[in-house]
Amino acid sequence: MKLKYPLIAGAAAVLGCTQYLPSVGPDYTRPDFTVPESVLPDAGFPTTNLTAECQYRPAVSNEDDRVVISQDVLAQWWKRFDDPVLEELVESAVTNNLSFLMARERLEQANWELLGTYSAFLPKLGIKGSWTSSVQRHNNPSLEGTSLHSSRGKTAQLGAGLDWEIDIFGGSRRKTEAAMAMAEAEEWSVADAWIALTTRIGEQYVNLRTTQERIAVARINLKLQSETYEILKSRLDSGIGDELAVNQCSYILEQTRARIPSLLAQEEKLKNALAILAGRFPGELHERLAALEERRDWLLAPQKVDELPLDMMRARPDVRRMERQLAAQTARIGVAKSMWFPKLFINGSIGYQSTSMRNLICYDSLMASFGPSVSWAIFQAGAIYSSVKAEEAKTRAAVLAYEEAIQNAYQQVRDAYSAYTQEYHRHQALKSAVRAATDAVAISQDLYKNGLKDFNNVLDAQRSRLSLEEDLVVSRGQITLDLIQLYRALGGGLAVVE
Repeated sequence: MKLKYPLIAGAAAVLGCTQYLPSVGPDYTRPDFTVPESVLPDAGFPTTNLTAECQYRPAVSNEDDRVVISQDVLAQWWKRFDDPVLEELVESAVTNNLSFLMARERLEQANWELLGTYSAFLPKLGIKGSWTSSVQRHNNPSLEGTSLHSSRGKTAQLGAGLDWEIDIFGGSRRKTEAAMAMAEAEEWSVADAWIALTTRIGEQYVNLRTTQERIAVARINLKLQSETYEILKSRLDSGIGDELAVNQCSYILEQTRARIPSLLAQEEKLKNALAILAGRFPGELHERLAALEERRDWLLAPQKVDELPLDMMRARPDVRRMERQLAAQTARIGVAKSMWFPKLFINGSIGYQSTSMRNLICYDSLMASFGPSVSWAIFQAGAIYSSVKAEEAKTRAAVLAYEEAIQNAYQQVRDAYSAYTQEYHRHQALKSAVRAATDAVAISQDLYKNGLKDFNNVLDAQRSRLSLEEDLVVSRGQITLDLIQLYRALGGGLAVVE
C-alpha cells in the first residue's frame, strides 16, 4: 500500500532527514522467518479423478487443466462471478458502509496524532501579557525595619517566550518513528476491514441466492406433491383409491409446505443484512435482491494454488498491520532509553516590563534573555530501567504476534483450499444422487400405479429427492462460500483501497 496521506509522507521526510543523527535504542529490521516447504491439500481435478474406491487421486500434470488463482483475480475477486448485482453491492459499500467509514475515520485520527509528534522537532513560541496590582500592609515581613506602614505596586508585562528541545539522542525521532508506524498500521487496518467487508457481502449474497433457490426447489416439489395428492384424492372419491396413501401423501405435502415460511424469513433477514453492508436502509434493496427469474449456476470451474511463498503471506493486510505495530513497538524502546540521557533546551524571551501601562511599550521597558539549559534525570529509583525492560518485553511479544499472524495466514489458506476442494467432490456425488432419486420417484410411481408396490415407496422416493435436491443447492452455494474464503485468505480485494 502506498503512503497516500501527506502527514505520513511528511513524517517519512522528517525521519529521512534525521536518519544519520544518533538515536538511542535498536533500529528496526523486519524479522526473517523460515517457512518449511509444504504441499497444499490438493486432491486433483474433482470431475475427472474418481477412482473405483471412490477416492479422488491427484491429477497427473498433463491432465490437470485447472486455472491457477492469479493476482488479477484476487484484486477484484467478486467480478469473477460476473454478477452485476454483487458488483453494485460492493461499489455501494466502499462509499456507504458505516463500519468501513468508521475505519477510515480511525485512520484519519492516527494521521492527526502523527502530526502532533512533529512539534518535538520545532521550537515552541508563546506570547504572554499580564497586569498586576499589589498591596503590602505593615505586618508584611518585607516591610520590617522600614518606616512604611504599607506598600503599593503595579506591574505590566508583555513578551514572547521561546522553548526548543534539541533532540540530541533521538528520543523525539523514535517517538515520531513509532507514530508513523502506527499510522501505517492503521492504514493496513482499513485495507483489512475492506477485505472483510467484501468477503461478508459475497458470503451473504451467496447465502441469499442459495436460500432463494431452496425456496424454488421446495415450491417445485410442493407443486408435484400437490398434483400427486389430487390424483390420489380423486381416486379415493371415486371409490378405487387408498385412504392410507392419501393421508400419507397429505402429511408429506404439508411437511414440504412447512419448509417454506422459515426459508422466506431467512431470505428477508439476508436481504436486510446486505442492505446494511451496502450502507443502505433495510428494505431499500429488496427489489434489486429479488429472486432471479432464471436459475443461475454459481459453480465456477475448479481453481488451484500452485505455491504459497512467504512474501505472499506477508502481503496480507492483517499481517502487514502486525509488522507495522512491531516496528512501532521497537521504536518505543528508544523513547524509553532516551530518558537516561540529558535533554538540551534553547530558552529565550523578549518583552516589556513597566510599572505603568502608559510606559510599557518603550525602549526603557525592554527586557530580553537567551541561553541554553540542560535537564538530566540522575536518579529515578529504577523507574527508567523498568520502563525500558517493559518496552523490550512488549517488543519480544510483538515479534511472536507477527510470527503467529503469518502462521495463521498459512493455516487459513490451507483450511479454505481443502474445504473448497472437498466440497467440490461432495457436489459431484450429490449430483449423481439427485439423478438417481429422480429416477427412483418415477419408477416408484409407475410401480404403485400398476399395483406392484405400495405408496410408501413413492413417499420415500419423494422425500429423498427433496432432501437431496436441497443438499445439492446448499453444496453448490457452499463451494462458492469456500472459494470466497480462499480469496480472502490469499489477501483478495486489496486493489480497491490501494
